[in-house]
Formats: sequence, structure tokens, C-alpha cells
Amino acid sequence: MDDAHDALQETFIKCWRNREQLPEIENVRAWIFRIAVNTGRDMRMTAWRRKRQALGDEQQVVPSKEATPEHHAHRSEQMERLRIAVSELRDEEREVFLLRQNGDLTYEAIAEALSIPLGTVKTRMRMALAHLREHLVPQESPRKNPL
Repeated sequence: MDDAHDALQETFIKCWRNREQLPEIENVRAWIFRIAVNTGRDMRMTAWRRKRQALGDEQQVVPSKEATPEHHAHRSEQMERLRIAVSELRDEEREVFLLRQNGDLTYEAIAEALSIPLGTVKTRMRMALAHLREHLVPQESPRKNPL
């Protein structure tokens, strides 16, 4: 969370320093996301160089009073499988997937934010979804032909 807050603050500072460009910008939201994505990339690269050790993988989600412990355990397992599958995506696919799912951006806004063609965004999303389906959908055992 601290890294996310640092990235947000750094993004704000970069936007503030370049605020004179605002009258020339057609889509301010995409401009801010582009700055945020680039800041995140920069921070990720410096994090790899620092070789930081991660703190514990503690859940900070409070389970619902209606959820049973089994339901909570199953949900935790699903989320962990999803995190692992998302982390295994190529960087380009993960970036598009997260901007679409977590950033709630349209494909057009993602294309503009990343300065790539719309078709490339859709292809990366399709590839990300195919990879996630492959890793998250339980594999059915081959059925024997009764005949």
C-alpha cells in the first residue's frame, strides 16, 4: 500500500508540474492515466533493482458475517489463483487487463493512455483473458466413450 501511495503522490506531482499543458489536452483522464502508468512502470523497475523483500501476505479483508469459513477459504483460494494468473501475464497484457478491470477504462481510453492502436489493446485483452481462462477454469478429465 505504501508503494501505491507513493506512486499516486508522484503522479500528482508530475501532473501539477505539467499543468500548463492542460488547455492543449483533449482527454485529461487519459493524460493522467498515462502519467500514472509511466510512474508505475518506473517504480516497478526501481523496485526490482532494490530487491526488496515483501512483507507478509496478510489478508486485510474482513469476511462477511454471512459467509461461512469454508466459503471464505474457497474465496481466498480463488483470489490467490487469480493473483498468480494475473502475475504470469506478459507486462503488456497485464497492463491492459488491469486498466480495463480496475481502472474501469474503455478500450479507446486505454489505447489513448498507452499511445497504442485500439486493435492492439483488444488483442492484448483477448490474449490476457485466454491466458486467465486457461489457468483458472478447472480442466475436465477426458470422458470415456461408452461405446
